[in-house]
Amino acid sequence: MAGPPASLSARDVGSFAYLSVKDRSPQILTKAIDTLHRHKSEFFEKHGEKGLEAEKKAISLLSKLRNELQTDKPIVPLVEKFVDTDIWNQYLEYQQSLLNESDGKPRWFLSPWLFVECYMYRRIHEAIIQSPPIDDFDIFKELKDQNFFESQESIIALCTHLQELRKTIEDLDENQLKNEFFKVLQISLWGNKCDLSLSGPK
Repeated sequence: MAGPPASLSARDVGSFAYLSVKDRSPQILTKAIDTLHRHKSEFFEKHGEKGLEAEKKAISLLSKLRNELQTDKPIVPLVEKFVDTDIWNQYLEYQQSLLNESDGKPRWFLSPWLFVECYMYRRIHEAIIQSPPIDDFDIFKELKDQNFFESQESIIALCTHLQELRKTIEDLDENQLKNEFFKVLQISLWGNKCDLSLSGPK
């Protein structure tokens, strides 16, 4: 019996994974760095010189991360002790165990795309928590707020539909229930078009 297909990775030139790692992920990191720059005065007002030093440190860490990604450096263990640090580092060891000796270490364009995508966001978080007193700053808050308010019309329409469905669901036959289920499934699938990781760089 054939095993599962290989994980999608950026080694497949021209694939979504390749374009994501090559173009989209660096753009997300650049936007994160720009966001920190734009909040420089806010950090100074709240924390004085320590806020400015923290902003510089976070930007330096994110710039280093962007360089590692763009030059396909080996993926390194997390260093800041946090609740999930050991789990991440154990999974990195697992990824290492899957590689052939000729592959070397897990890298951005070699390892499974989903892993490196999630790892990138975890490293963004690490850059912030390593930079007190701005370690509670949410780099993506403005983008999340903007996307939420821009999606309000769709959210209201969906909630209205679900409220109506609750009133009539017991009267639906099997085919009608199936149709409603597929509608909700399709909404869930197409909800990915609002994924911040896709809309972030725009």
